[in-house]
Amino acid sequence: PISKSHSRFSAQFADEIVLEATTLAKPPIGKHSVAAILAAASSIYESLDITSYAQSASTTYLQWCATAFGGMQIAGVTVLEHDASGKIVAPAIHHRPLGPVLRFSAEMRDRLAGVIPADYFLTDSVSRT
Repeated sequence: PISKSHSRFSAQFADEIVLEATTLAKPPIGKHSVAAILAAASSIYESLDITSYAQSASTTYLQWCATAFGGMQIAGVTVLEHDASGKIVAPAIHHRPLGPVLRFSAEMRDRLAGVIPADYFLTDSVSRT
């Protein structure tokens, strides 16, 4: 189910999509890179529940809570900016708190080695718990 929903989601990406996220050191640009990062991220979650949803003409807002790494609690907000045709051009994904953010970034760096350069991910590993 995740791979099918991920393909439907990535089909909504504009070619020059730019992803900003608290788990990234710099924003990747382009449908292929963003799709690879979001696929890796979605495979890390053990659960993900949308707790609030709102939409304006060009923006979708999602508040969520998730678990990963054996039950570690993660919360966040995702903001999806759409262009005039409805394609997603600028997703912004904000995870919290800091410990899970750093662990999540390190895990994505490891899973995407050889696909996305390591300098796109955070390097400070303050907490691995």
